[in-house]
Amino acid sequence: MYRVNLDRLGASAVVAMAAGGLSFVYLLDPETSELFPPCPFLALTGFYCPGCGTLRALHQLTRGHPVAALDLNPLMILMLPFIAYFLASHVMLAATGRPLKTFFVRPALIWTLLVVILVYWMLRNVPAYPLTLLAP
Repeated sequence: MYRVNLDRLGASAVVAMAAGGLSFVYLLDPETSELFPPCPFLALTGFYCPGCGTLRALHQLTRGHPVAALDLNPLMILMLPFIAYFLASHVMLAATGRPLKTFFVRPALIWTLLVVILVYWMLRNVPAYPLTLLAP
């Protein structure tokens, strides 16, 4: 019984942080606000990392502009259904004490995702059309 309450507390904290973070990104535009720091990798190297454009894309999504969000970071947008399922599972755990069904992810899929992220990282820094469309 004590373990379930601890799980619910942790799930509630995850949900609260996600809601607070999205509210924060909704209210403040990362492109114009000085509150958000620049990407450290971009600042040090001049190259985009796989996450560059994510805050601006989330801001566009919260404002109801999915095409603009897709333009800023397409990989993050494609990952959103998985992130949403993770958050929905935590909502269910917090509300009912039981998470959504968990899925076993084979190691090959995780390695494939890593390769996709690394290839995306390299391709978005190639200064040739149409790869320039991947840059934020």
